[in-house]
Amino acid sequence: MNIDFHYGVIYLVSRLAGLEKSDAETVAHCCQYVDDATVSGILEFAGGESYERFASAHKMFDYMNISDTSDKRIWAPFHFLPAGEGSTLEDKSICKPDSAIARDMVAHAIENREAENALHRLGVTLHVYVDTWAHQNFTGTISDHNVVKSLTSYDYSHETWLGKLRQFVDDIVHTTQSNFLDFVVKLGHGAALHFPDQPWAKWQYENGHGLTFQRDNLPIFMEAADMAYRAIKGFRSGNTAFAQEEGLPEETKAALASLLASNRNDDPSVRLDALIKALTSGQVPGFAETVKPYIGKGPDSWKDKATGIIDGNADGDKKPVWSEAFEQSDYRKFHDAIKEHRFVVTQIILPKHGVRLA
Repeated sequence: MNIDFHYGVIYLVSRLAGLEKSDAETVAHCCQYVDDATVSGILEFAGGESYERFASAHKMFDYMNISDTSDKRIWAPFHFLPAGEGSTLEDKSICKPDSAIARDMVAHAIENREAENALHRLGVTLHVYVDTWAHQNFTGTISDHNVVKSLTSYDYSHETWLGKLRQFVDDIVHTTQSNFLDFVVKLGHGAALHFPDQPWAKWQYENGHGLTFQRDNLPIFMEAADMAYRAIKGFRSGNTAFAQEEGLPEETKAALASLLASNRNDDPSVRLDALIKALTSGQVPGFAETVKPYIGKGPDSWKDKATGIIDGNADGDKKPVWSEAFEQSDYRKFHDAIKEHRFVVTQIILPKHGVRLA
């Protein structure tokens, strides 16, 4: 999913589920920031203090990170959560919507709702949780399940899709190797382009195992929104059996579905702007308020406020000064949430379900 869902829809359902405005902003920001936190390694302070970060996304997430195909540490726990179903590791690594592993992950976030960065953990968890719907049947490992032999939709023919994919790869790596495309498309949903993340898309594809999948994204995305709403209600009440919570009201679902279906710009940021405008004007029953703009990098970003560093993809030449403000910052709490989430998923939850990836 893209920023229109991870930030816009998650903010909406957070507020509808009863979170205070500032808390909903934190959760939604973290949910999107999972795709934008690309800097890993040690942050060095001027006084000798240091802080370790772990990136939850590649610098050019999805299609252009082809040199990082072995990095399961990012893909599986943050974007393609394995469902643990099947007999082989390849099959167990397939992402499935609302799997038992996914519910265990959400329950763990609810169990830790008293932590100082509980809202940040919830936002990270919701990113991974809703992506189990969008990224279903793909994996965060090298696999033929990610190969797309053919793809048809209402927007593109098979020939146009294949041509766009080959041209995209050629533009990135300037290669003419005949087998290069086959290698690249074995990770994530790169070969499917943006189809898995577009709320309105209706499409069909055949994967490398000869299996055909038909996708109508809108009802899939609406189910994800409904379950995210239940998860947030469970977080508020401490109910780890969050699926039993009452879902979104029907009139709310109908209004949101209409907005997602009609908001079809290829640029996710443009879609977010349109969604925010619609929400602000009261087009969803029970909601009419201004939505804080999302700033992922640069001036006024969480990193800037915590460290004074405005380069989102680097730490700059001048070391920041450590302070208590850094310790209380959203930036520090988010990165702690990322590290905690990765540990819980890869070292506790996945092995419990027979999956070992890191």
